[in-house]
Amino acid sequence: MSKRLDGKIAVIVGAGQSPGEGVGNGRATAMVFAREGARILCVDFSLAAAKETADIIRGEGGEAVPFEADVAKEAMLKAAIDETINRWGRIDIMHNNVGISVSGGDAALTEITEAAFDRIMTVNLRGTVMACKHAMPHMRKQQSGVIINIASISAYENYPWVTYKASKVAMVEFTKQIAIQNAQYGVRANVIMPGLMNTPMAVDTRARTWKRPRAEIVAERDKRVPLRGKMGTGWDVANAALFLASDDAGFITGVALPVDGGALCKVG
Repeated sequence: MSKRLDGKIAVIVGAGQSPGEGVGNGRATAMVFAREGARILCVDFSLAAAKETADIIRGEGGEAVPFEADVAKEAMLKAAIDETINRWGRIDIMHNNVGISVSGGDAALTEITEAAFDRIMTVNLRGTVMACKHAMPHMRKQQSGVIINIASISAYENYPWVTYKASKVAMVEFTKQIAIQNAQYGVRANVIMPGLMNTPMAVDTRARTWKRPRAEIVAERDKRVPLRGKMGTGWDVANAALFLASDDAGFITGVALPVDGGALCKVG
C-alpha cells in the first residue's frame, strides 16, 4: 500500500454489513482506508457489525473504533462526529454508505406505502444530510475535508421501485450542492454511483426477501452487466472511494462517478 491516507481521520457510516456472502461496500472501504493509513470510526446501526469491521482492521495492524448509530436519529450521528473530534481532534473524510430498498418495503408507484417511502428516504437521504450537517463545521474550520456519498446508477436508469431511485437522484444533487457551497473552505464532495454489485446488501437481502437461491439472483444480475458479464464487488467501490478521498483527486469536487461496468453507457 502507498499510504495515500496516512494520518487521515475517517468516519465511515455503514462500516458494518448485512449478513451474507462476500464483503459490503462500507466494510471494504473501511478496510482499504485503514490499509492506506487512515484511522477509522466504524459507524453502523449494528454495533456487532461495526465491531467486526474494526476487529478486522485491528487484526491487520490498523486503528479503528466501532460506534453504534442509527442514521434515522440525528443525535446519534452528531454523537459519532463528536466522538471523532474528541478522540482525534479532526475529521478529514466523511463517507456515507447507508441505503435500503427491498428490505425497506420499496415498491412501484401504485404499490408504495407512505410508511415505506418515509423510512427509505430517512435512511437513504436524511441520514446523509444530517451526518454532513455535523461534519461540515469542523471541515470548514480546518479549511479542508472530503465528503464521499454513495448513490446508485438507479438515479438514471429504468429502476422498478420508486423510493430508492428518488433518494439516489436526490443524493447526487445534494452532493453537488455541498460541493459548490463549500469549495471556498477547501472541502471537496463527490458521490459514487455503484451499478450492480455482488454484496450482501444487494444479493443476499433479495434472496432472503424473495425466498430464492442466491446463485439464481447472481446469475440474473451478472447477465445485465456489460463489462465481462460480472457484477462488481465492494472492493470496486472501496477503490473508487480511496481515489476520491486521496490527494490524487485534490482538484475533483462535485463529481458523480459511476462504478458500474459500463451500465450507464446503455442509457438512452
